[in-house]
Amino acid sequence: IGKCVALDLARRNARTILACRSWERGQAAVDEIRAATGNPAVVLRLLDTGSLASVRTFARAVLQEEKRLDVLVNNAGVTGLPFSITPEGLEQTFAINYLGPFLLTNLLLG
Repeated sequence: IGKCVALDLARRNARTILACRSWERGQAAVDEIRAATGNPAVVLRLLDTGSLASVRTFARAVLQEEKRLDVLVNNAGVTGLPFSITPEGLEQTFAINYLGPFLLTNLLLG
């Protein structure tokens, strides 16, 4: 879903930030979207919504680098992971699916 949304936004000539956990997979998606749309304003930023520190770093960078943010698509999500606690003491699935996106949205609301 996220890649399709990013592709559509890039086709509309929007500056599009892909927020990905993996640099390699994220860069491959950026390259693919740029090639398909001809839009050079598709960029990659690393983000792990399961880490509140990562969310804060990402939000701080976006607020510093971007003049404005028109659309935010919270698309990260997981299911079926074995029970695990993040280094911040949170249940991993809850952190990735709910807490991270909630914090990100609130930090970017200006």
